Amino acid sequence: MNLNIGELLETTLPALGFELADWEMSPKGRTIRVFIDTPENTTSGVTVDDCAAVSHHLSRLFAVENIDYDRLEVSSPGLDRPLRKLADFVRFAGSEAQLTLREPIEGSRKMKVLLCGVESDRVLTERAGATLAIEHHQIERARLVPKLEWRKAK
Repeated sequence: MNLNIGELLETTLPALGFELADWEMSPKGRTIRVFIDTPENTTSGVTVDDCAAVSHHLSRLFAVENIDYDRLEVSSPGLDRPLRKLADFVRFAGSEAQLTLREPIEGSRKMKVLLCGVESDRVLTERAGATLAIEHHQIERARLVPKLEWRKAK
């Protein structure tokens, strides 16, 4: 069931003008959370109206596909957006990310890195001035580190 929902979201959202950033289902499968983002080549973010429109569309689609759930939540991925696909690591090259690895590298499973792109199935990163190539399958979780800019008081 989970695989079908993921595939359904991957094929449906681009037609609505969005990309799937992530999705999850509650342990008992009663709540489905969908995180949408705007495509790479757009400058606008996800609005509340976007979330409402996608929610409405997915509700009808899940009814047609006989996907049983009690609650559907649609939102933007937030400032600490998860990175899942290789394309995410390419899109956010130049950004800082927090990685959790399946096996330790240089004695650590958790590390903060600068994303530098992708080469084959490896995510290229920079850490402490050194380049580090990490196999994509070795990354358990990855999230952008929010970059907050505070305005100076006048």
